[in-house]
Amino acid sequence: MPNAGAHTANSICENCRLKHDGFLCHFTPMAAKEFESIKLSSRYPEGSILFLENERARGIFLVCSGKVKLSVSSKGGRTLILQIAKPGEVIGLSASMSGDPYEVTAEILHPSEIVFICREDFLRFIHRFPEAYEAVIRQLNLQYGRACEQLRTIGLSTTAHEKLARLFLHWSTGEQQTTEANQIRVPLTHEQIAACLGSTRETVTRTLSDFKNKHLVTLRGTTVMIADRSALMAISGE
Repeated sequence: MPNAGAHTANSICENCRLKHDGFLCHFTPMAAKEFESIKLSSRYPEGSILFLENERARGIFLVCSGKVKLSVSSKGGRTLILQIAKPGEVIGLSASMSGDPYEVTAEILHPSEIVFICREDFLRFIHRFPEAYEAVIRQLNLQYGRACEQLRTIGLSTTAHEKLARLFLHWSTGEQQTTEANQIRVPLTHEQIAACLGSTRETVTRTLSDFKNKHLVTLRGTTVMIADRSALMAISGE
């Protein structure tokens, strides 16, 4: 269940800055009205758990602001971070559509506003309004593409340098860019970055230091500046 510290709020999608880019943001007026009636918007602090891996699917969670970490764990306690969900993305979709348990654990990475729609209401909604199926297909395709990219990064990269270069290039896609460098907001510790790569914190720290020494990237707080994208692409093998 979501953390008890979540505060319910009645946000209005009509004024959302993601109106033209979000998951369920291209509705007819009738569908939009129905959507407003079934959604529940809540604010969650950092560290809140939306749902746990293998928990019964209760519904979908639409990220309106903040970021959510999606991860899987082994019986031995190792964790692999699969994705950082950003505003406009939905989580828990596949499980809610199929009725299977959630495949991942969803944890709030930064204070976030999340819209929840229970599974039964969501299924009725997409059956009543076929245009919602297009949004579902787009999101599932997006998630499939990211899963393939994760497999390429972890399974096909042979060195830590190649893995980290691929990860930074993947994260930079769609981020704000300048003429001199790509800027990536990386709200993760070295240990969490290692969990994205199936590596160790020590390896990530050494690799980052090497990248900085070679002037491939610079770090400014939680922002990574890719100073030489072509060199990073050469390292990644792309």
